[in-house]
Amino acid sequence: MDTINSKKFEVIVDEELHIIELPRLDRWLAKKIESNPRLPDLSRTRLKQLILDGFVTQNGETIRDPSTIVKHLQKYIIVIPEASPALPLPETIDLKIVYEDTHLLVIDKPADMVVHPAPGALRGTLVNALLAHCGDSLSGIGGVKRPGIVHRLDKDTTGLIVVAKTDEAHHNLVHQFASRLIRRTYTALIWGSPFKNSFQINAPIGRSRRNRKKMAVVNTGGKSALTNIETLERFGTSATLIKCRLETGRTHQIRVHACHIGHPIIGDPVYGSGKIREGINDEQRIIIKSLRRQALHAGNLSFKHPKSQEICCFKSQLPQDMQSLTNAFRAQFS
Repeated sequence: MDTINSKKFEVIVDEELHIIELPRLDRWLAKKIESNPRLPDLSRTRLKQLILDGFVTQNGETIRDPSTIVKHLQKYIIVIPEASPALPLPETIDLKIVYEDTHLLVIDKPADMVVHPAPGALRGTLVNALLAHCGDSLSGIGGVKRPGIVHRLDKDTTGLIVVAKTDEAHHNLVHQFASRLIRRTYTALIWGSPFKNSFQINAPIGRSRRNRKKMAVVNTGGKSALTNIETLERFGTSATLIKCRLETGRTHQIRVHACHIGHPIIGDPVYGSGKIREGINDEQRIIIKSLRRQALHAGNLSFKHPKSQEICCFKSQLPQDMQSLTNAFRAQFS
């Protein structure tokens, strides 16, 4: 029988194991945990790391090889250590929290906020803010007291992002993301007017050969990328308000795809060169200059709650800068 407490749990290789299978330890543990709701929800990656770190024993002997073959009636004890303090420092930063419970948060991210600390942006990030906001409610992601980032938004892309507070929620949401079960819809203002009202861009994305700091549609070596586009409103031939639904989650996917079809996102300094096109009036020009970012907003987010299994749907209105630009175009072409 399996036993469990908050720090460690015990599993026994029972009669269900067929001797011919000879499964390796990390795979068997992952399968065993998945089939038993009484055991903590740990991913195979997390279990493998626990084994490598010496937190799994068999008859008192530490097992450090994830490929160890399990045998009938062997008993394994897995210890889940206390989560280590997070390396990023907590910072008190105002957050627009759309939803929060003991398992996750949904944040409406503003422009000019990096999601995760990185060289050149170690402070003022969403992670720094969440560490301060959540405090001891974080149970540890991968053994570290930190929020679980399931997906990211570019620094200057606004809108909804879901963050896990527990290892179990993170594992579940990452699986949903990989299985394309998390639905994300973006609103964008693009230059020009696409020929069709709705279409799909199916073009692989990889590192640009001309500039390794940029992504690009590539012929070889890229990852599959699918973006569904729906035209919401056309403003003559100058600009178009579109809705984008992602089937995949590649770096800068919408921005790269929009540029690829010749309709870059307005204000995009990387993929749209940041230049203002001809044919717009002074009011629109002033608003575009004040944007200082790509006009891209993650407005809709839906997923299955990792604990209740209920479908959660969230919506965020267009931020003021994009709404002002939309109104300025609308006033000219209505």
